[in-house]
Amino acid sequence: MHYSIGEVSDVTGIAASTLRYYDREGMFPAMERSSGGIRVFSDTELATLKVIECLKSSGMSIRDIKEFLGWCQEGDSSIGKRREMFHRRLAEVESQIAELERTRNMLRYKCWYYDTAAAAGTEDAVRDLPDETIPEDLRDYRI
Repeated sequence: MHYSIGEVSDVTGIAASTLRYYDREGMFPAMERSSGGIRVFSDTELATLKVIECLKSSGMSIRDIKEFLGWCQEGDSSIGKRREMFHRRLAEVESQIAELERTRNMLRYKCWYYDTAAAAGTEDAVRDLPDETIPEDLRDYRI
């Protein structure tokens, strides 16, 4: 299948200007153009976009994504580098998830705390509660 930049933008939610930027940066080396010079996206570019967006959301810089895409063009000789890069990204994302879970649990504790205080009409009712009355999964977040 072939898609216009507008169709790709609509399907992916990525702004056409961003798609043009990616193209200028060489992220779609096999992209075809119409006889009038208009970009023609294929399923290959859509697959590349999925990887780009995944790596971006993992915190990877555009510079490093471009380097990865360059490795892909090298073929099998760069499998080791690509493998290592994905293992590093996974470890980084798992670390981010752990941090977000700690943040979420602190927020859950504070929600419980203020829900309990609001129901009692005073924070004093919660401040001195024994640990056994705090939900077990939130006790470590008591401050």
